[in-house]
Amino acid sequence: MTVSRATATALVWTGLFVACSTPPVSDGAGPAGATRPNVVLISIDTLRSDRLPAYGYGGVETPAIDRLARDGVLFERAFTHANLTLPSHVSLFTGLLPPEHGVRDNIGYRLDESRATLPAELRRHGYSTGGFVSSYVLRPWTGIDRGFDVYNADVQFDAGLQFGRLQRPGLETLAAASEWLDGVGEPFFLFLHLYEPHAPYTPPSPYAERYDDPYDGEVAAADAVVGDLVRKLEQLGLYEDAVVILLSDHGEGLMDHGEMDHLIFVYREVLQVPLIVKLPGSERGGERVGANVQLADVAPTIYRLLDLDSPPGLTGEDLLAAGGRSPADGPRRIVSESVYPRIHFGWSDLASVIEGDLHFIDSPDPELFRLSEDPGEQSNVIQQERAAARRLRAAVAAVDRTLQAPAADPETRRRLQALGYLSGGAGRVEGPFADPKSRIGVVAELSRAGRLLENGQLVEAGNAFREVLADEPQLVLAWQQLGEVLERQQQYGRALEAFQRAFEASGAAAVAAGLKAAELLLQMGRIEEARRHALAVVDGSPLANDVLAQAALAEGDLGAAEKHLERAIADRGQELAPMITKAAWLNALDRFEEALTLSGEVLEEFGERDDRETLGHLFLYRGTAFAALDRSAEAGESYREAISLRPRLLGAYSSLAFLHALENRPADAGGVLQEMVTANPEPAAYAEAVRTLRAMRDEESASRVLAAALRRWPDASALLALGSSR
Repeated sequence: MTVSRATATALVWTGLFVACSTPPVSDGAGPAGATRPNVVLISIDTLRSDRLPAYGYGGVETPAIDRLARDGVLFERAFTHANLTLPSHVSLFTGLLPPEHGVRDNIGYRLDESRATLPAELRRHGYSTGGFVSSYVLRPWTGIDRGFDVYNADVQFDAGLQFGRLQRPGLETLAAASEWLDGVGEPFFLFLHLYEPHAPYTPPSPYAERYDDPYDGEVAAADAVVGDLVRKLEQLGLYEDAVVILLSDHGEGLMDHGEMDHLIFVYREVLQVPLIVKLPGSERGGERVGANVQLADVAPTIYRLLDLDSPPGLTGEDLLAAGGRSPADGPRRIVSESVYPRIHFGWSDLASVIEGDLHFIDSPDPELFRLSEDPGEQSNVIQQERAAARRLRAAVAAVDRTLQAPAADPETRRRLQALGYLSGGAGRVEGPFADPKSRIGVVAELSRAGRLLENGQLVEAGNAFREVLADEPQLVLAWQQLGEVLERQQQYGRALEAFQRAFEASGAAAVAAGLKAAELLLQMGRIEEARRHALAVVDGSPLANDVLAQAALAEGDLGAAEKHLERAIADRGQELAPMITKAAWLNALDRFEEALTLSGEVLEEFGERDDRETLGHLFLYRGTAFAALDRSAEAGESYREAISLRPRLLGAYSSLAFLHALENRPADAGGVLQEMVTANPEPAAYAEAVRTLRAMRDEESASRVLAAALRRWPDASALLALGSSR
């Protein structure tokens, strides 16, 4: 009898769907010596299940996802545990709830190395592992990369955008994954993360023209990437026998309950996600499972499919046994959370538990919905179902959801308390906290202010943020973005105050605000304060080590600078700042040729990025190296480029002026210093001019500039007398 490859594969794997007494197998082999299948995990960020044809939606065409649904098992009621990308993916890889794995927000949290992850376990059993992601949120520093042989997160960083807006097109991510597939050995685990249809909804052509709703257009664009991946797998002869899992990390509000995004609420439109599992040989293809399942079930399911022991203590269960629970096991309860409103807004966090057809949301004003008769969750039946509400509230309370700020270890808390922080936000344990439902209009106002900031309308943006803060003075994000407005308006003292208010209001959870405060303090020459702020956030931000390295350089401690640089570079991902600081460190060691070589490598890595202001310091340090090597013309060009890229970079002006003085061009030197104070009419620029003139032994001109500045800014005498090194 002739048996086809697909039939043989199906027969081999059928035994995995029932209780199996097969003893553990050696690495790389399945039952009876069969090769373990390749595993492909596709995560489409922010994809609502009810916006897919496979789940009954008629507004978009998704032929690739439809095919996977025909070839696989579709789970009609799958739910995430968090409304944020990073915590949700950590649950996906660990099989644990966010309070169990400890990653509660997109920023400031890092997965503990003691937690077993799916890619690490598969690699330990002989799998080649490759991860390819489309969002900066899944940057390697978070620990989400642990266990991957290759983890490609080549997403450009832009300090002017929120983390959630830092993304790359799915086709670029797929291109990197395809190149890896061409050379990888088997068995392999491929994780492909797509960021369409995350906001802002800007679908590419032809989907922008094809769909009136841009969200639908981005769904179609994501589906096209999935289709390209499936075709790639087929071309390599890998699709038929592979396990292919498609899912999303969370849904999207789309104004169903007054929220366009997904940061605040935990209603069904945010929690329910698509989940399709295509098995080798398309076993059980076309089957639909109506039982409630969760993303934490994915890792245990893969372990079960590959006949591997699961790490102990997982919350998740085998998806392929869903619906077969014994009554003795009790009802399946799926717990989810939203801590973003607590950390970033100072409002109450939210908890959710789904049991059968009931969905309970715990908040200061709790809600209970019957999902089958009210899928849009518009009718709160908590008064009619009081017994069920009490039972489900107790189920939520049984989960230890204590919110630890990113800086929870005793040493970091000591540093923060010494700085006067840890008084609010996530660090504030006493309520009452506002129910987010009563404040959701603030989110729309904050989004409007954010758009003004992105469009460069600084005056309007500043006014909008101040209006929000008048009613919500504890609102972390508003303080942080107001700080960005003030910094771009060169109001550095007020910007520092705004970042410090954000950091304080968050209970030191807003690591980005703490880091910005450290950077501004460094620019102001307040080195010790900068160091203390950087130390307070160093466990939550890889760039804090870069600030610490710069502080050490400013004090001439090259050994300490080297240590911090090593740490910053190890965790930098796509960040260029630590490499630029290293160029300055090499100059300080008189290793000028090395500084030029490194700066050239940084320019090559920078490529076509938009944020050219980042390179201002790099060209300053290139100029220093050129000048030390007696390459004056190239030094002058580098200083000029630094000024062009970053007109606030006072050191570039003073270095160029000093270069002209050495060339016996005093008039040109004076002209550059005049250009500096004209472009930067502030005490720091005049202080830099005074310092430079004194270095050139032109005390008469220095005294004249100092006197003029003191007449204009009598309160800045200390700064003007000392000069500035920046």
